Amino acid sequence: MKKFSLIAILFLGILFLENCKKDTVAATATATNKMIANIKDSTWFTDTVTSSLVYNSSAKTKTFTCEGTAFNRRITISLTSGSSSNTSGFPLGTYTVDDTPNVLLAFSTPKRNNSGAIVWVPNGSVAPGSGSVVVTKVDSTKNEITGTFTFTTIVNNPDGSVSVANVTGGGFNNVPYTFTSN
Repeated sequence: MKKFSLIAILFLGILFLENCKKDTVAATATATNKMIANIKDSTWFTDTVTSSLVYNSSAKTKTFTCEGTAFNRRITISLTSGSSSNTSGFPLGTYTVDDTPNVLLAFSTPKRNNSGAIVWVPNGSVAPGSGSVVVTKVDSTKNEITGTFTFTTIVNNPDGSVSVANVTGGGFNNVPYTFTSN
């Protein structure tokens, strides 16, 4: 009887292992959204993104601005870099929020102003060191740019409390931009 039980257990074990085959990847998913992020632990994405690259000949700088809006939320990125070349490219690299206006990040929501018009209001400010943008790819022929971003906004409320909004896992993917020179 023990032999029969042992053989039955071994047979069931072999059947179990035979059915536990490794999964094979039949296809991969690719994000088609132009801009995506996690805002306050909720996924936010948009296909509507506007961006521009402006060369300032007197200051010898290039400013890349990117803005995505969806679901009553807006993310704005502005990067300024020194450049002596009047071309449609932008330098790859990591840009960190500091005490200069060279890296500006904002998470905004719509509010009514005193006139009743709806305006976009930033949810706090991004302190130096609490945000960064990494430009990973620039195609100056197609005028497209790709990168990632993360930042934290802080609001000091009138009642003394502090509100924090974490924007993490952000990215912009092959975002087309217009290039102008002034």
